Formats: sequence, C-alpha cells, structure tokens
Amino acid sequence: MLRGVALRVTRPRVAVLAAVNDHPHADTDSIIGIVRKGIGGVSHQAVYDVLRALTAAGLLRRIEPPGSVARYEARVGDNHHHVVCRSCGAVADVDCAVGATPCLTASDAHGFVIDEAEVIYWGLCPGCSTATSS
Repeated sequence: MLRGVALRVTRPRVAVLAAVNDHPHADTDSIIGIVRKGIGGVSHQAVYDVLRALTAAGLLRRIEPPGSVARYEARVGDNHHHVVCRSCGAVADVDCAVGATPCLTASDAHGFVIDEAEVIYWGLCPGCSTATSS
C-alpha cells in the first residue's frame, strides 16, 4: 500500500495503518496509544505527521463530526457517511442514502464542481438508547 502511493515503508507508518484498520474512527490520542503498544516509543508529532501523510496520499480519511475531535478511518474511495451517538460519541459507517436523495444535489453549486457530499446522521447508539429508556 505505502509503496503504491510513493511512500517509504516505515515502522510508524505500518503501525498507524494497522491501528486505523483495527480501530476505525479512532481519534489521534487513541492511535498514539495503540501505536506505542505495538512498536514502543514514538512521538506525538511522528504520529501526527504519519496521519497527515497517509491522509494526503489517500490511504486514510479524516473525519471531524461537529463537536468531536478528528478521527481517522481506512475506508476510502467510496462516498459513505457516518452516524454519531449524541451521548457517547460512538461513530459508525453508513452507506450512501438510497431512494430519493434531493439533499445530495446542491440547489446552487456556485460554480463549484461538486464531487462529494458529506452527511452525518445523529442519534443514540443501542447502548445509550437502552440506558436512556431504563
């Protein structure tokens, strides 16, 4: 993967890719902890630099739901969306809307060539929903 996007294969890059693959939607601090468990000492800045490089290369996607820290996922190359729990902040993937989707077509593109629409669904995850109803 790394060589395919002209990036050198390094332990931090491999460890960050593995962490994001194993923990979709993880935030930076979580990724740092996972990487440190796997390969030992690595600086915050090194992980930030790797995340930036992998995102720029298209191997990772950065999402930042309003009110949340940045999170990363390895599911790239498709136009999927996310559902976020209002209570605990859990995030899950949602495939594109089906049926009539008028909100995905801009009423006025203002000259932009639109290539993606980002939709975030909000609600309560099963765990928080059950806790609320109890």
